[in-house]
Amino acid sequence: MKKRVVVGLSGGVDSSVAAYLLQQQGYEVIGLFMKNWHDEGVTISNECPWLEDSNDALLVAEKLGIPFQTVDLSEQYKERIVDYMFAEYEKGRTPNPDVLCNREIKFDVFMKIALSLGADFVATGHYCRKSEQTIDGKTVYSLLSGADANKDQSYFLCQLTQEQLSKALFPIGELQKSEVRKIASEMELVTAEKKDSQGLCFIGKVRLPEFLQQKLQPKDGLIYQVDESAHIYTPEIPAFESPKDELEFAAHNIPYKPEMGKVVGKHQGAHYYTIGQRKGLNVGGTKEPLFIIATDVESNAIYTGMGQSHPGLFRKALFIQKEEIHWVREDLRIHDNETLDVMVRIRYRQPLQKATLHQFENGMYISFEDAQSAITEGQFAAWYIGEELVGSGVIS
Repeated sequence: MKKRVVVGLSGGVDSSVAAYLLQQQGYEVIGLFMKNWHDEGVTISNECPWLEDSNDALLVAEKLGIPFQTVDLSEQYKERIVDYMFAEYEKGRTPNPDVLCNREIKFDVFMKIALSLGADFVATGHYCRKSEQTIDGKTVYSLLSGADANKDQSYFLCQLTQEQLSKALFPIGELQKSEVRKIASEMELVTAEKKDSQGLCFIGKVRLPEFLQQKLQPKDGLIYQVDESAHIYTPEIPAFESPKDELEFAAHNIPYKPEMGKVVGKHQGAHYYTIGQRKGLNVGGTKEPLFIIATDVESNAIYTGMGQSHPGLFRKALFIQKEEIHWVREDLRIHDNETLDVMVRIRYRQPLQKATLHQFENGMYISFEDAQSAITEGQFAAWYIGEELVGSGVIS
């Protein structure tokens, strides 16, 4: 009996080639397109992206001669991703919809549908790899970065579990993007030259502020500029009673107040902005661009600093609440008062940074060898040992 694989055909080149490769490897392949969004009111252009994408996915399935159907997951997507995003932005945090989409939709709702169709595996066009080994008589799965360092998408899968990994296949993980396009051209797949999708996972070309404005009302507020020589950046270092106190001090957010800066402009709502953001402030006349160093949704204030080396952008540590810590490799989990040297990234495509995990009863601190710019609440920190992603957590 051939093993059956359901491929999430997105209408892009990566998933198209993933389906072709699986077919070549002798699997029985079924293509499923996920429709996750209905609201045409928030796409950037007049094109209707999901219709075009589902059409491309259908053409690829026809070309490969595999069964194809569309599943409508827009209700679950709205509930698990969109509502969560609005709630997070309202709290002044910046969620990562792509990580959530993988955890909640592709490898949960979608995977359950696939398994109900008798699938042995679910495959996607992610640039990452999977390996397995036996530890204490048990199969343990590893999530490895993609062979194409420039396209590696392991970060987006940082919340997967062992069970989800056991059923997942990543057929293009060993390839370079250029090789994927070449295969698509040779196979004359309609997606061969198609641009990579930008925008939210499956929603298409969305302008985020407009998307947020549907739920979060605009609210006029002030933009403050804080000088880099402000005394808050040279605080007195207290005598620490424990390593934990020192980590807490390094990870804490500066509590900015209006009197620390000068008013340089107005904005339409602190909840539309994120730490490290430079565009969309519409404040001119500064020698270097202004970057957001803090937002306060309570007082609806935005604090900025001039230039990308402004001290307000940098911190040496971050904190993750206990319930937000996730280990892909449960067997490597550290316990209270233990530490682990790892490599960490706090956003997609950021080069890996040397860091140490410090586990305590209430959560985990990550201390970095070099101070990090724009550590952002609500984003995911993912930690690696070598090329293996072993765990992740939401920055608090």
